[in-house]
Parts: sequence; C-alpha cells; structure tokens
Amino acid sequence: MENENKIKTTIETKNISLALANKMLEAALLKAEELGMPFSIAIVDRTGNLKTFAAQDGAQVLSIEIAQNKAFSAAAYNRPTHEWYDRIKNDPPLLHGIVHTKKLVIFGGGYPISINGELIGGIGVSGGHYTQDMQVCEAALEVLKNYV
Repeated sequence: MENENKIKTTIETKNISLALANKMLEAALLKAEELGMPFSIAIVDRTGNLKTFAAQDGAQVLSIEIAQNKAFSAAAYNRPTHEWYDRIKNDPPLLHGIVHTKKLVIFGGGYPISINGELIGGIGVSGGHYTQDMQVCEAALEVLKNYV
C-alpha cells in the first residue's frame, strides 16, 4: 500500500557529449570538403541547446541560423526534418499552420542523434541543396557506429 502513494519525481536522460559532438563535426566537415561547397553545421543536445557549431569559410549567412534550426527541429521532435513535408503535405491546416512554428524546419538536413534507441541530440546542416545537407549529416551520423 505504501508504494501506491509514491510518485516518480525525476527521470534520467542522456545528452550528447562534447567529445562525440566534435567527432561528428569533424566527419561532417570532411564530407563538406568532399562536396566542395561551404556549409554551416550545428549539433545540439537533446533539448536543442547548441553543443558545437562550424560555419565554413564562405558559408552563406542564412545557413548559420538554418543549420541550428534544423538541428533543433530534429532533436525537439526526434524526427529527421525531411520527413515533415510528406507527413503534412495533404493536411492543409498543418501545412499552412505548423510551418509558422518558430525554429521548425520541414525540409532535409536535420537528423536526431540517438544511441541505442535513446535520443541524445540533433544535427543540422545548411549550405547546399537539402539533399547535399543530408549527405553531410549522414557522414556525421556514421561516427555513431563506433559507439553502438
């Protein structure tokens, strides 16, 4: 009877470490160099706070904020940003409403970062076509295979 009155007062969560975020950033920068164009790359923790960031020389000014918003969107919803459009395209109220949500991005270039199925952060890239941004993200996510 005593346990029925007890409530769970805290939960344990994990966040990406700076060391892992920096390893992922290095991999993303290598892919960006391979693609031959300047990108902005942001990695956030699970709550969307910036963990590490790089804007390559020549990266467009708008790409800085877009990369951070893609990373935030991916972490906040635990969903790759490219999945949003297909989910909302046939739902006019969502299509025309949710896109006004601050920091939400609904095109490719943002991915959640998870280890063993647990969300620990998000990555966002901007600078090329969103398909190129996705390639840079995917190169960074390859680093996780060493930690699973």
